Amino acid sequence: MSSLAQSMKLCIRRVPTLPSRRPRSFNPNLSAIRTFPLRNLSSHVAQSHVPPFRVAIIGSGPAGFYAARRLLTLVDDVIIDTYEQLPVPFGLVRFGVAPDHPEVKNCQDTFTGVAESPRFNFVGNVHVGPQIPIQYLVPHYNAFIFAYGASKDRELGLKGERDGKHIYSARAFVGWYNGLPEYHDHDPDLTVGEDAVIIGQGNVALDVARTLLTDIDILRKTDITEYALERLSKSRIKNIHIVGRRGPVQGAFTIKEIREMLQLPNVSFKPIPDSLFPPNISALPRPQKRLLELLKKGSATPPSAAKSWSLDFLLSPHSLHFAPSDPQQLSAIEFTRTQLANPTSPTSPLLPPSPNPAHHTIPTTTLFRSIGYKSEPLPTLASAGIPFDSQKGIFPNDGLGRIVSSPQHAHKPQEMDHEYGIPIPGLYCAGWVKRGPTGVIASTMADAFGTAEAVVKDWKDRQITKKEIMDKRFIGSAESRGWDGVRDAAEEAGIELRRVSWEDWKKIDRVERERGKERGGRPREKIASVEEMLRILD
Repeated sequence: MSSLAQSMKLCIRRVPTLPSRRPRSFNPNLSAIRTFPLRNLSSHVAQSHVPPFRVAIIGSGPAGFYAARRLLTLVDDVIIDTYEQLPVPFGLVRFGVAPDHPEVKNCQDTFTGVAESPRFNFVGNVHVGPQIPIQYLVPHYNAFIFAYGASKDRELGLKGERDGKHIYSARAFVGWYNGLPEYHDHDPDLTVGEDAVIIGQGNVALDVARTLLTDIDILRKTDITEYALERLSKSRIKNIHIVGRRGPVQGAFTIKEIREMLQLPNVSFKPIPDSLFPPNISALPRPQKRLLELLKKGSATPPSAAKSWSLDFLLSPHSLHFAPSDPQQLSAIEFTRTQLANPTSPTSPLLPPSPNPAHHTIPTTTLFRSIGYKSEPLPTLASAGIPFDSQKGIFPNDGLGRIVSSPQHAHKPQEMDHEYGIPIPGLYCAGWVKRGPTGVIASTMADAFGTAEAVVKDWKDRQITKKEIMDKRFIGSAESRGWDGVRDAAEEAGIELRRVSWEDWKKIDRVERERGKERGGRPREKIASVEEMLRILD
């Protein structure tokens, strides 16, 4: 047994025994934890003998920070501990937003304002689940908001996909050039040939294509990592096919991303056949009309440009072809032609494949898959009695963020209707683990605000009604101590935790900015190694 497994086994064995009383209809592993009536407290909770309302947020990306912001606004006596597995905050904003989109990262200023609140604590470098079982946190909080995003990359399911050379996940590639420690050693080889295929037509696919086609001197002005600049400067990729199963009307990309691609200097765009456009574009809703008109107009750069890209529609990946001289070296991708039930409808379903579908082959030596992400359950969730729908990649919830006991009843609008699953006391979710990996940061903000408001509604209802069911709406106890209690429980169990505080993060942030200034006045030079981050703090 590995040391990690031994530690986890020890953790679970040494979880404090909980009271045996079990309220009817609620989850047996969580509902037995003693609750306490909440009162209307002043913000100076440290000077009061009345316990504060303690909330743990798992994940420090946009969903976590926006939920925290809303809670701090609506509840005077809340204390929030936000747990993050890395020593640095901001999640997808730091590691997923394209380097040449600095304006999208401005929300970090808002998040910093949240973190500066005396009622907010950043618990960085503590990975809930793998490092410390969630059972150790449960007694020390009245509510949990799971907001840790999507960490799994969806695969194509083609033979040779995992073993073939120069076949990459778009998520891993983006994480690599953005300094995500998990992909520090990803090291993609971009020198094998001039052609690349990206399967998937969302904004992430366009980010990958734009990064590969953008002049290296432009990228040097961004916060892209130094090692990625070095590798991209040697890239031979000049021609990129961005392939999707549907048509232009159903494209998952946004007009902003398409416009940026069409305006890339010295990069041409292969025209889309007129037959793929609706006969009357002007009759479409304005957003679709503008996007399709832009695609039809195309790029002003002549086809003779050194680099090019195309949007290839109505193609579904069928098989990978490899070079005869090297059975692992990709040489081409074979696609089957697809058909839409209604090509002019944004939500048109794909028709079942015909008995003899037409095939189309695109020669290439490099492949990026960009067909979506999926959230995974944290280790020890199941042993703590917290449900997770692994098929959908979400916590089963009522659509408002309350985690419910019946996975098959996820995403129902009714708040407390037991027909749609019983909300489990104190458990909530926000962001991609709530609704799936869709939307942009603005939609994540609205989603997180909704979850926070559900928490507040439950909290206020409990104070007002004094009903028995409301007394069971939250977990924790009057002795709940938040992070301090978790830390002490971990120490008692022999689990070593090295917490990185918000003040510690500011030190790392300062070093990154200084290094960026030294390297040509760049915004920052990201540190992509957890070990190096911790050495800075030493």
